[in-house]
Amino acid sequence: MSVSGLKAELKFLESIFDPNHERFRIIDWKPDELSCQFNVTGEKLLIIHCNITESYPSTPPIWFVDSDDPSLAEVLERLEDVRKGSTLHGPSDEVTSEEEEEEEMGEDIDLDQDLDHYDMKEEEPASGKKSEDDGIEKENLAILEKIRKNQRQDHLNGAVSGSVQASDRLMKELREIYRSQSYKTGIYSVELVNDSLYEWHVKLRTKRRGGLHSDNFPFDPPFVRVISPVLSGGYVLGGGALCMELLTKQGWSSAYSIESVIMQINATLVKGKARVQFGANKNQYNLARAQQSYKSLVQIHEKNGWYTPPKEDG
Repeated sequence: MSVSGLKAELKFLESIFDPNHERFRIIDWKPDELSCQFNVTGEKLLIIHCNITESYPSTPPIWFVDSDDPSLAEVLERLEDVRKGSTLHGPSDEVTSEEEEEEEMGEDIDLDQDLDHYDMKEEEPASGKKSEDDGIEKENLAILEKIRKNQRQDHLNGAVSGSVQASDRLMKELREIYRSQSYKTGIYSVELVNDSLYEWHVKLRTKRRGGLHSDNFPFDPPFVRVISPVLSGGYVLGGGALCMELLTKQGWSSAYSIESVIMQINATLVKGKARVQFGANKNQYNLARAQQSYKSLVQIHEKNGWYTPPKEDG
């Protein structure tokens, strides 16, 4: 979608959901971001944020809230489940005719009438499945199917690991990574440890590191550590932990995708001039030491804050 088309759609939404709307209000917007206010009970106001990606509407926008309430996760997942062609503005002649009809009616319209103007038909399961799999190689589709089967079996056996919200989000993240050009061109690769969504091994060309996701993901950041090779510089701490604000609760946002985290780690290693220490003891990188270094890092920066370099430094 063009920038002008996106602006037109956002302005149109703002005209409907103005600051005086009874239930849903748009309080601020930019071409890549939207802030909304939802009146939950008549007293409680919930602020919802939306990040609009450059590839919108081919890929859905990312919705998030400044809250750790797990009950909101399902709602946000439904908001993100937008298919191509579900934009509010259809062809320009269709919009014009709708606007003319509204002018002829000469009366205000409520929320239910607003929604009646749009043909938001649910997709058939078959077509939805096809669009989900578009752009993913057969071997990666096989991995996704294996994970789904394992999850079903775990449910039947009563041996479910992790939370539903975290598992659903991680499946979505893995699917997007399999579609990514950066992944397909070998900038990085991803392997699941023992087919678990909660432990990933990521290779950035020759640098390998592991990530651990908590049950509260995406509200909590993943724990990331370097596994091999042993590095000097690059903001790598004892045990292989990484000194990055992005990987702490202070700097994390539920809107971040796993791919964006991987690419940011890659940039941080380059910026920090990471160098391989050939001949170093490989056992110095382990989970326990990395976790201890991470805890110390968090405590220090919670007390002293983070240094933000000038823009010219990247």
